[in-house]
Amino acid sequence: MKVHYSEVNEVSEEFVILVDENDNPIGSEEKVTCHLPNGKLHRAFTALLFDNEGRLIITRRAKEKMLWPGDWDGTFASHPREGETYISSGERRMPEELGISGTLDYLHKFEYHVPYKEIGSENEICGTLIGIIDRSTELKKIEGEIDEIKWISASELIEDVKTNPQIYCPWMLIALKLLDKSKKTMLEKHGNVLSTWMNDETREELDEAIKNHLSNDKWRLINEKN
Repeated sequence: MKVHYSEVNEVSEEFVILVDENDNPIGSEEKVTCHLPNGKLHRAFTALLFDNEGRLIITRRAKEKMLWPGDWDGTFASHPREGETYISSGERRMPEELGISGTLDYLHKFEYHVPYKEIGSENEICGTLIGIIDRSTELKKIEGEIDEIKWISASELIEDVKTNPQIYCPWMLIALKLLDKSKKTMLEKHGNVLSTWMNDETREELDEAIKNHLSNDKWRLINEKN
């Protein structure tokens, strides 16, 4: 895949936070540099927006993306900036990705390292965020970010994942697999919405799908005090 100079020039001015294995900041680096094949460990987030019945918004990454173009992701994903928390960075990014504003909660975080062909890689500690919105909310596809938006239930996603795991971004699969490991207060708050995503069959199928992208020793839950 060719990366247009304009795309690289645009994102190269954005810096991401470098972290150690415990998510302590240790510096910063240009975004593109961190996503090359030997990219450094840095901080990111993935946000999952659900309705009250537990249906999830998933989005198809724009074809212009350097990594995983055209694949299905969680609702949106990006990187905290210096001075931001996982939550504040997600709430900043939401209108830039979907054209809406809202509040998010923090669920859990994980580390993973996965290559994308010979083009680049993701080497991240990724915080998982959740938001609840009404099904009737009008969402916008921001050019260069998202090519398609759809709602999906846990059962619908799992049926497709069984035969097409390669079209789903690995960080999305990991974030969903680890939902039951979220902070206890968040499981109490969002338990009804997340219940269909946390049964044994769903977790097992997500685990198999993850293996299509990376081995078990290339990702881990980061344990935190609840």
